[in-house]
Amino acid sequence: MTVAAWVSGALLAAAAVLAMLRLARGPSILERVLALDVLLAIIIAALCVDMAVNQHLNHLVFIVAAAVLGFMGSVTVSRYVTDRRNS
Repeated sequence: MTVAAWVSGALLAAAAVLAMLRLARGPSILERVLALDVLLAIIIAALCVDMAVNQHLNHLVFIVAAAVLGFMGSVTVSRYVTDRRNS
């Protein structure tokens, strides 16, 4: 289990670095919002790995709340951009 935790941690760290690069370089607001959404998903995945390794459920409430807020934020931004392009 320790090897799997280290491998998944390394992959999640690499993905987080790439998402932050896209966040910094993204030319449009949609690419930056997508990078933030991916970064939130990476953080949620890291918390899930921590819960699996340490065999606890302490982060479960934060994971559900972050997933709901991330979804609502993405839908709100996409609706804003869609309404802005139509007018």
